[in-house]
Amino acid sequence: MQENKSSNYDKLSEEWRLKFLEMDKELVKKKLPEIRQENDIFLITHFGEQYGVSLKDGTIFLVNQRERPVSNGVKMDIYNLFWYSKEDAFFMNRWVPFRDVRGASPFTPAFERNVLMPFAKTFEGHTEELKKAAEAIGGISVKQGDAGYIIPAFDCIPMQYLFWDGDDEFSAQANILYDYSVTDYIHVESTVSLATEGILRLAEVAGLELKGNIFRM
Repeated sequence: MQENKSSNYDKLSEEWRLKFLEMDKELVKKKLPEIRQENDIFLITHFGEQYGVSLKDGTIFLVNQRERPVSNGVKMDIYNLFWYSKEDAFFMNRWVPFRDVRGASPFTPAFERNVLMPFAKTFEGHTEELKKAAEAIGGISVKQGDAGYIIPAFDCIPMQYLFWDGDDEFSAQANILYDYSVTDYIHVESTVSLATEGILRLAEVAGLELKGNIFRM
């Protein structure tokens, strides 16, 4: 089953690569001023890592580690940002949980089970590692939780990763908040992928093994 899912995501990623080649690149740059263009490459930062997108063939690669594979989740985040972002989108400074993101409510139980629970389990007993990892990828501390950070998925899509460590009575808890504008920049289903990629990146930087059945492409 997992192989079939991976194969389907590979096919979807390939479809979006071809779709990117047909996009109006000047319009994409206009919608997303954070994009930098160097010759035939778009440069964009996603959770603290810089990616290049070839204007010739639409492939996506890590700028500093070209030999390292890029996950379908990251590819889809980037392609969907380019496609779905609106020209008049702007940061509203109105933070909401996933269930209050426009159109996300039906996916809330799955989000809690396959995103928030693995986030909490992975960092239980590792608050300091989470803090260091969040800061390493550009996070800014907020006064919520035992560790709370605003982390840019992209410059235009900041997200709040909030964590409360467990004790003898309660297990660790976690939450992720979005600015209400998020669906003006990306498709609602991609908000799940954004959350997942942030957790995967934090765990990687912290040097921790991911715990729980997390959603991934």
